[in-house]
Amino acid sequence: MSLPDFSKLGFAYIKTPYRFVSEFKNGAWDEGVLSGEENLVVNESACVFQYAQTCFEGLKAYTTADGRKVCFRPDLNASRMADSCRRLMMPVFPEDRFVEAVKKTVAANKDYIPPYETGASLYIRPFMIGTSPILAVVPSSEFQFRIYTTPVGPYFKGGVKPLSLRVSGLDRAAPRGTGNIKAGLNYAMSLYVTMDAHEKGFDENVYLDPGTRTYIEETGGANVLFVTKDGKVVTPKSDSILPSITRRSLMYVAKEYLGLETEERRIALDELEDFAECGLCGTAAVIAPVGKITCGDKVVAFPSGMDAMGPVTKKLYDTLRGIQMGTIEAPEGWVVEV
Repeated sequence: MSLPDFSKLGFAYIKTPYRFVSEFKNGAWDEGVLSGEENLVVNESACVFQYAQTCFEGLKAYTTADGRKVCFRPDLNASRMADSCRRLMMPVFPEDRFVEAVKKTVAANKDYIPPYETGASLYIRPFMIGTSPILAVVPSSEFQFRIYTTPVGPYFKGGVKPLSLRVSGLDRAAPRGTGNIKAGLNYAMSLYVTMDAHEKGFDENVYLDPGTRTYIEETGGANVLFVTKDGKVVTPKSDSILPSITRRSLMYVAKEYLGLETEERRIALDELEDFAECGLCGTAAVIAPVGKITCGDKVVAFPSGMDAMGPVTKKLYDTLRGIQMGTIEAPEGWVVEV
């Protein structure tokens, strides 16, 4: 297979040579193998198709400034996927084996980890599906766990160009996070409103709490982070949003590396005008600046972020990227060498 031009990557699937595959049958996981076959053969009545019994994770591998190949906090992805599996009546793939399978898959595709100077990375997608043919509404008895990789560039086109968000007037059938679940169905529920936002000139939707529709929760594909006018970093607190690994990492960086005050609390919609900066954070983008949020006829523009990243957002981005790229010393266990 020929290597892509790493300097021109978008955020799209590119086949790499190997993926990890393990089968759950008769109550146990097999040892798993590295496979060159990217296509799956699954019964038409498999539980994943009939009742969407599936979940996934997302993380990245990087080439550091000194040439090492590393993954960022895969143990937290293992833990979060285990939580998703328990909630969806799926067998947990052991967390230690999850981390080792990630390392093995990345090592097998090491030529596809973009060079340090490109700013690109190798996206890693672990997922699990229920494969038993079923008709009654019951959990599958057989499952497949897979990990594939693909080299990617920036998630949002235009790099650090500030985003325009819309407070959604449309509901999803389920919040994206639903506690600890990271399931494909939850993302599918946001596709209609996301495409509607794009057609109306917005980059993303901001969703409100399902109970009162007065508190900021998250967007269709990322957590939200705010910076107050006196420099405090604030994130929404809710039981229904995705427990983002990137958000947790950024909050730690803000407090322990930058000496900033941090707070996780409920954030009312009418507080938006009190913030100086806003960003979207997640594995794909790390943190992307938000220039404005539209709610009906009202537009809230953030003083820092209309033309570029605000100063605090930029420090958060640069510090976390420095940790990932090996130019800043990482907290113990954050960076795992392949």
